[in-house]
Amino acid sequence: MINRRQFAIGAASLGLGTALASRFALAKPSQPSTGVAFDMPEGACDCHVHIHGPRAAYPMYEKRSYTPEEATPSELEAMMKALGLGRVVIVTPSVYGANNASTMFGMMHFGPAARGVAVIDAETTQRELKEMAAMGIRGVRLNLSVGGVNDPDRAKRMIDTALEQISNLDWHLQLNTKPEMIEALHDFLGSLPKMIVFDHYGGAQPDGKSEPAGFGSMVDLVASGKAYAKISIKGGHRDDLSVFDPLADKLIAANSDRILWGSNWPHPNAKPPAGGTAMDLTPLFAVDDGRVINQLGVWAENPAMRQKILVDNPARLYGFA
Repeated sequence: MINRRQFAIGAASLGLGTALASRFALAKPSQPSTGVAFDMPEGACDCHVHIHGPRAAYPMYEKRSYTPEEATPSELEAMMKALGLGRVVIVTPSVYGANNASTMFGMMHFGPAARGVAVIDAETTQRELKEMAAMGIRGVRLNLSVGGVNDPDRAKRMIDTALEQISNLDWHLQLNTKPEMIEALHDFLGSLPKMIVFDHYGGAQPDGKSEPAGFGSMVDLVASGKAYAKISIKGGHRDDLSVFDPLADKLIAANSDRILWGSNWPHPNAKPPAGGTAMDLTPLFAVDDGRVINQLGVWAENPAMRQKILVDNPARLYGFA
């Protein structure tokens, strides 16, 4: 059975009404204000979102580096309906440590239309992993960036440990890292027995002038078929989304069968408020996800390409029927 570390949904549901009532007076995750400029294919999937469940039911990790506002499954559902999205992949954020209960809470809301990516640690048992697999978890995430892991040797040890834990499962390994780390780990990652998925353009932050250092290593792994890349933008509102155009073009040209799209809803701000601490509430970024997904129409002008990125590739990786 799933223990209290992984899934406290029974206890959570007992106080859900009160928790949700108080929640709506606080956080307000953004909703799209721009309509989608292309025909959304049936079964389109947002491959990178987070659920921040009611804090009374889903307490956050005591060693977290920031404290985001709440963001509920019903609010996510409203965003998805506004954009015409039919499927979703919920990723456990760093603020919960290795407790995936809030992610499971979100997945239960969407049923077969949802899959998940979990965070695990040394205390995660094989029984828990199998139970999570049965509920729709399809990968584990190592958040090297938020964890401040900049040593390639340390990263290798963490990756080896995670892969050993999931060796009996048909899961992938998702990495939140930086292009320089991907470059340092290129040969190692290319030799791994599991599929790799890179978050948020592999952490690349384009300046509109030159390609980020190390970006080519991720492109090479995508081209070889050893990795997927999420063309998902993080960091809040941007006046100019076109700075990502060269990166998206290069990744799609390298291997369009290994490209995923994600919104990063509810757009958490991973930095504590000015003068505050990690325990202080940090407002979510206000982002127009309609505008964000319309940029995909620039990166993938052909409907067949959008079908591949939004439907076919997620269905293959995450096992949607």
